[in-house]
Amino acid sequence: MIWNEKYECMDNKSKKGLHLRRLKKIVKFVYENVSFYKKRFDDVGVKPEDIQELKDIEKLPFTSKTDLREAYPFAMFAVDDDEIIEIHTSSGTTGKPTVSGYTEKDINIWAEIISRSITMAGGGNKDIIQNCYGYGLFTGGFGVHYGGIKVGATVIPISAGNTKRQIEVMVDFKSTILTCTPSYALYLSEFLEKEGYSSKDINLKAGLFGAEMWTEEMRKDLENRFNIHALNIYGLTEIMGPGIAQECLVKDGLHISEDHFYPEIIDPDTLEVLEDGEKGELVLTTITREGMPIIRFRTHDLTSLNREKCECGRTTVRMSRITGRTDDMLKIRGVMIFPSQIERALLKIDGLTPNYQIVVTREGNLDEVEIKVETTPKVFSDKIKELEELENKIAKHIHKEINLRVNVRLVEPNTLPRSEGKAVRVTDERNLN
Repeated sequence: MIWNEKYECMDNKSKKGLHLRRLKKIVKFVYENVSFYKKRFDDVGVKPEDIQELKDIEKLPFTSKTDLREAYPFAMFAVDDDEIIEIHTSSGTTGKPTVSGYTEKDINIWAEIISRSITMAGGGNKDIIQNCYGYGLFTGGFGVHYGGIKVGATVIPISAGNTKRQIEVMVDFKSTILTCTPSYALYLSEFLEKEGYSSKDINLKAGLFGAEMWTEEMRKDLENRFNIHALNIYGLTEIMGPGIAQECLVKDGLHISEDHFYPEIIDPDTLEVLEDGEKGELVLTTITREGMPIIRFRTHDLTSLNREKCECGRTTVRMSRITGRTDDMLKIRGVMIFPSQIERALLKIDGLTPNYQIVVTREGNLDEVEIKVETTPKVFSDKIKELEELENKIAKHIHKEINLRVNVRLVEPNTLPRSEGKAVRVTDERNLN
């Protein structure tokens, strides 16, 4: 089933025409209604009438998270205050939060794109969605809620936390779709087992997992634990929230709702636009949003685009799984690595769980990396020699993956911190200032 065949199955010619019409309209709209964009466009000598073809988007300047922070709280809004009916923000853990304002039309668009996500997971009006994304200023909970209502599903607005209650609800209410971060899904699966349940005792068929990076190995692990389809959902507070892109059951890339968001891939160093299939930084432009349109937002997420028709029948462009962020990359002894590379290496080894921590320190002028990894109860042993052999095996696997020698320390099951939101995988204790 396809939720909106008109837009999810458009031919390329119709799509390009739609993109150009909407791009022209949104560029004119922000130029006339957002002082930031008028000044930014004037500074580079671009007027709305200069946008005559899609490639002309490259004439427009980028928007950064720093720009949005400096506009705090409402300087990026393009409509009068009385037209904004909802506000969300980022966490603000690294400074002022970015603020996102929505008109009634924007909320309807958000519900539309989440409806597509739920349908891609095989969901519909007979499903019960256990929505464990956080409600409040975080965009996750409300986005899924609006989309679930639009498709006619039953939404359980349980939010994150109170894991014992989550399991009771999952079993008693017979939830069919789970929405949360993949790290919290992992924690739920562990707690489910701890409470004496198996996948046979629950009714889940799919999970929409996002808000943090996760690997194909993590997908397989979650699918085995829950006996479900574990699907990737992608979103950004700055652009709309979850639902910007979603995997279908084919699991070959995330379909971008490109009738609402225009994607580009750029080289993060040269800022040049790359060809389809080349990996680089994802840049997104909202082409229908009213309350806070964003032009060429640099997401810092590394991916690539595929415009071939999917086996599911949709023609929307697909982005590959996010493999890292340009601002999450660690430089260790001159080697660039991403946490996802370490996770991929760990999950290829039997007897390990996907719970790990990366601790980076500096001794003198030399960087040191320690990977703390939880084993399964079956593998953990009091025999020091056996543990040392496994630690050496893990270190070799990681070295093969990232070409860097690290220290590995196995820890007992259930001893590393769990997260009800985004997992914190890296602790960088170096003073690099």
